[in-house]
Amino acid sequence: MGGPILIQACINGALPPAAHPALPVTPARIAQDVAAVVSAGADAVHLHAKGDDGLDTLDPDTVDAAITAVRVAVPALPVSVTTGAWALPDPVARLEAISAWSVLPDVASVNWHEPGSVAIVEALFERDVGVEAGLWTMDDVRAWADSPVRDSVSRVLLELPDRLEPGQAVALADAMIAHVRKVSVDVPILLHGEGASAWPALRHALVLGLETRIGLEDTLLLPDGSPAADNAALVGAARELVDRLA
Repeated sequence: MGGPILIQACINGALPPAAHPALPVTPARIAQDVAAVVSAGADAVHLHAKGDDGLDTLDPDTVDAAITAVRVAVPALPVSVTTGAWALPDPVARLEAISAWSVLPDVASVNWHEPGSVAIVEALFERDVGVEAGLWTMDDVRAWADSPVRDSVSRVLLELPDRLEPGQAVALADAMIAHVRKVSVDVPILLHGEGASAWPALRHALVLGLETRIGLEDTLLLPDGSPAADNAALVGAARELVDRLA
């Protein structure tokens, strides 16, 4: 694994299989990919379980199979999974599916703005699964800051949108970080972007000494703008940036 700055590999996200030829979908491919990103310098992994159609699912058997495959491939690796509402929009059905997982991840990301997020956070805590608070906007940051469970989350996941100029991405990140630090000086912050903001956000996270992530979920491109062959190439490029700052 990598160095003191945590790099989480986000290996597939909500992308369909056609988005990239190296996108891992099946449990076997996910496990293979996880082993590769760890060799490239990843310290943790975030994954989305995929159904037979290649799209995101929270189905208990499918999630259990993906996590089990990763545990066999890299037993000590911290594993995060999504609870995103796009995989199962009905809040009650989503909670039922998550509550039926039998092979549990170390942490699960919960988007604070999604309907039913409070119940999902409570259900995860009851099962000793950590929570990554997915905060996409300043309104999300304020909602997390006002939440009675804010100090119980494993980390806050500050997610910058696509189509931001580098200066805009940094400014938004700094505003979000400042508000988080007003209410908690200790909670870990993982800063990352998406699309055009992915590499500016990662670089800024490294400068600030924050946790970060990279992978095909967030970008299909290397820092120089060329296509990434796979997740390992993206993680390797991120680890090179870390080493330059060491």
